[in-house]
Amino acid sequence: MSDIVLYDYWRSSAAYRVRIALNLKGIAYRAIPVNLLEGEQSAPPHQARNPLGLVPVLEVDGQQIAQSLAIVDWLEARYPEPHLLPGDPLKRAQVLGRAMTFISETHPLHNLRVVKYLRDEMGQSEAAIQGWMHRWIGAGLAAIESTAPQRGPCGGSAPDLLDVCLVPQMYSARRFGVPLDPYPRLVRIDEALREIPAFAAAAPEAVRPA
Repeated sequence: MSDIVLYDYWRSSAAYRVRIALNLKGIAYRAIPVNLLEGEQSAPPHQARNPLGLVPVLEVDGQQIAQSLAIVDWLEARYPEPHLLPGDPLKRAQVLGRAMTFISETHPLHNLRVVKYLRDEMGQSEAAIQGWMHRWIGAGLAAIESTAPQRGPCGGSAPDLLDVCLVPQMYSARRFGVPLDPYPRLVRIDEALREIPAFAAAAPEAVRPA
């Protein structure tokens, strides 16, 4: 059995996605925290894992994989059940495209390094930063709300990659005070998913260091 280590930060949306995926697939792993607030991501040990200084990084038998989508792709190949992506190439591409709304278009605009740059380098006020986050988080949620199902998770009969990405994005939306009334379908899906043990065990409040 492979030795799997997750370099993690409890409040990282990207790491949260990977924790959910690992739990859904029933994969045992060790979590090693990387404290972003204390700058551990910029220290040489973590820079050697990911030169961008980002989490998560998954280490498998000494080999490292950065970026949450690449990690999930490896998990799908190595541990295919339960599937988070459809086998049909067209449907797979469609799910990936929707998930990328959060992975590449929404989350990067409100992560810690962007917020710090807006505050420290651009001199933006807290009100301006909040407006920035509400603008871009809201845009991502609105795009997914427009095609979200009336019943069940985004994946239909079982959670898929979009569901894995949705829950962390909704966590960030609540954290930053984004109004959620315009997204009733996403609120319903998020609430139901967070009741599933694999999602609940991955939640920031469940893994936050003491």
